[in-house]
Amino acid sequence: MSHPHAPPAADPLALLIRPSPRSIGEFDVLRALPVRECRAVGPFVFFDQMGPAVLPAGRGLAVRPHPHIGLATVTWLFEGEIRHQDSLGSDVVIRPGEVNWMTAGSGIVHSERSPEASVGVDAPISGVQVWLALPVEKEELAPAFAHFDAEALPCLRWPGLQITLIIGAAWQRRSPVEAHSETLYAEVNMSAGARLLVPDHIEERAVFVHTGAVLLGGLRHEAGAMLVLQPGVEAILDAPGEVKLMLLGGAPLDGERHLFWNFVSSSKERIEQAKDDWRAGRFAKVPGDDEHIPLP
Repeated sequence: MSHPHAPPAADPLALLIRPSPRSIGEFDVLRALPVRECRAVGPFVFFDQMGPAVLPAGRGLAVRPHPHIGLATVTWLFEGEIRHQDSLGSDVVIRPGEVNWMTAGSGIVHSERSPEASVGVDAPISGVQVWLALPVEKEELAPAFAHFDAEALPCLRWPGLQITLIIGAAWQRRSPVEAHSETLYAEVNMSAGARLLVPDHIEERAVFVHTGAVLLGGLRHEAGAMLVLQPGVEAILDAPGEVKLMLLGGAPLDGERHLFWNFVSSSKERIEQAKDDWRAGRFAKVPGDDEHIPLP
């Protein structure tokens, strides 16, 4: 029993985000970031939950070549396959538990399509795509791409808990994915009755509930919710049943970021230049692919 004059425990929840589904053509997404109330959590400036959905036989995913600047992207799948091709010549099929880490920097072009083998059948798709803004001094890095197999990522297991560390360091382990600023990104699976103390060594943190529900401060939050946590306040998640969630965060961004379409930059002028470059065809091409998505 608490002392009658003890100060009340600080609320660990800073903001509750409940995104609405939106169609991107092949399937619906929940876009939890950015929103008006929260433009970023650490370096994360974009967070889309993709699906779950089934791509009908004969259609598949067909995202034509499009450009990025000023960011790094991570595609993380729970189900399905996506073929990534880019202007560096990368051609990789990503599957659940694997990481495609693409640094756009000064500019990259890529496509995301269903592999040919999965186009002829009904194919499930479910996952998360995130963008991480690069630090100002790294916004014009040379573009780069790296793929990591599932076996390369630390997988931590305790009773009722399984955590895959995608980016960053926590729980005395470190991911091989080299982020450009302090970052934490992990998939967490909890069984009924499990409890997780959210790491507090990073300043900005959020939890996205993919499936199931979690309790935070005694309040229940269902799938589709993003819980932005108070910096420096202890946050404990309890699982009333099976739950899958994504943990994300990092150091605060070093200044405001502007987003337009697929471009992220600390400079509005740089985004205008990227628009002109895409219109004029000055971005590098994806080898063997003459298609492209026009500037909106």
